[in-house]
Amino acid sequence: MSTTLSNITGNLQAELLEYFLWFHKHPELSYAEFNTTKKIKEILTSLGIEIINTNLKTGLVAIVRAENNSAAAKKTVALRADIDALPVQEESGVSYASQTPGCMHACGHDFHITALLGAAKILHDKRGTLGGDVKLVFQPAEEASGGAVQVMETGALDDVSEIYGMHVGPESENGIIAISPGATFASTTLLKITIAGKGGHAAMPHLCIDPIVAAAQLIQAAQTIVSRSTNPADRVVVSFTHIEAGKTWNTIPPSAFIEGTIRTLGTEKAKQTAARLNDICKGIGIASGCTINLEERRDAPSTDNDPALCEQAAATARALGFRTEPFVPTMAGEDFAVYQEKIRGVFIGFGVESPHALHHPAFAAQTSELARAAELLAAIAEDALLSKTQRI
Repeated sequence: MSTTLSNITGNLQAELLEYFLWFHKHPELSYAEFNTTKKIKEILTSLGIEIINTNLKTGLVAIVRAENNSAAAKKTVALRADIDALPVQEESGVSYASQTPGCMHACGHDFHITALLGAAKILHDKRGTLGGDVKLVFQPAEEASGGAVQVMETGALDDVSEIYGMHVGPESENGIIAISPGATFASTTLLKITIAGKGGHAAMPHLCIDPIVAAAQLIQAAQTIVSRSTNPADRVVVSFTHIEAGKTWNTIPPSAFIEGTIRTLGTEKAKQTAARLNDICKGIGIASGCTINLEERRDAPSTDNDPALCEQAAATARALGFRTEPFVPTMAGEDFAVYQEKIRGVFIGFGVESPHALHHPAFAAQTSELARAAELLAAIAEDALLSKTQRI
C-alpha cells in the first residue's frame, strides 16, 4: 500500500488551480475540444511525459513509463478523465466563469482533467519506483457519446489490465469518496420512433390515419413497461423527450416523430425494456393502422465496478485519509462503462459539495481538494500496479 505522498503541498494545489481556472474559462463541446487537447498536451510535454500517437482528432492518451522494470514483469493500468463541456450558458457567478457563450463545464470535466494532470505529475516524479506503466486517457466526447469507443478503437489500451476513473459529486461533502461494486451509472439507450399515417383535413378524420393519436397511445402505453412489466426492485426509466408532428391547426399530419431514452441499472435490463417497447409499437401500429418504426441505439452500457478492485481502491483512499461512503446509484449514463466491457475497472465519486446539480447552469465545483484528488488517482494507480488482486 502506498503511503500518503508528502510532496502534495500548497504549491501543487496552486499549480492545479491555475490549470482548472484555464479549463473552466475555455470550455469546448464534444468533438471540438481542440484547444483543450492542445493545452493538455502542452502541460504533459512540459512535464516530460510521452504522448502516444493515436490519431485521435481531439483528446489524447499519454503514458508514464516505469523505470528499472523488465518488460515481462510490467503491468499496465490506466487512469481516465473526460474533457468536453456542455451547451449550457453559465450562471454560476464565479469570477472565472466561461468565456465561451452558451458553453460551460457544467459536469465537472474541468476538475477531472486537472486531477489527472496532477496525478500524471506525481506518477512521473515516482516513475523510478512504479511497478509498471500508467496510461493517461484524456477522453473526448463523453457528453455526446462515442468518445470512449473512439479511444478503444485506437488500440492504445489493448495492454491495459485495469482502468480507473473519477466523477465529481455535487451532492457529497468536499473530498468524500463514493465507491461501490457493480452498477452505479445506468445503461443508456437512445430511441427514435417514426409513425407514418395518412394526412388530411382535421374536419374529416375518418379519411385519415392520425399519427398523433397513435403517438399519444404509444407514449401512454410505454409507461406500463416500468409500472407493469418490470420488477419493482429493478431500476428502469423510460422517458420521451421530443415529439414533433404537424405544422398547423386544421390539418392532420401524415407522420409523427418521437425521441426518448431507456435507462437501466444493468445492461441486460435495457435489452428487455427495448424488446417490450418494440412489442408495444407493433401492437399500436396494428390497432391504429399506422406504420411504426422503432430505432434504438445504445449510448453506453451500465458501469460495472469490479468488487475486488473496489475494495482495493477504497483501502487506498482510506490510507490517504479520505472518508469513503457507498456510491448511490444514478440513472445518468457514463461511457466509462465502455472501457469496463473489456477492462476490469472502478469508477468512483469525488465530493465537490455544490448546491446545484450537474448540468445546472449555476453548478460550481469546490476546488480546494484538487491536489488531494490528484494524489488519490496517483495512489490508486500505484497500488494497482503492485496488487495481485483477481476478479471475484
